[in-house]
Amino acid sequence: METKQFEMLMKKLDTLEKLLAFNIIKDKTVTEQVDILTKAGLRARDIAEILNKTENLVYVTQSTLRKKRSGSSAEQLPAESTEEGGGSSA
Repeated sequence: METKQFEMLMKKLDTLEKLLAFNIIKDKTVTEQVDILTKAGLRARDIAEILNKTENLVYVTQSTLRKKRSGSSAEQLPAESTEEGGGSSA
């Protein structure tokens, strides 16, 4: 596959990814949107682009979600913290 064809294919896949993500998150709050897209494995930069928000907002929201999970769900759902990966210090 030539470089130009590969770039065109990647651009179309990126567009498809954004459309699918938007369809899943369209009726959610920004916090819920960030949570869903993070769990789907998207990078903060990609989440920010999909949501038309800043990367900083995404990082802050992700941090807030991690703190909320570690504080309230650590006692209730100990297995949940291991599912996320990401090397957080628990």
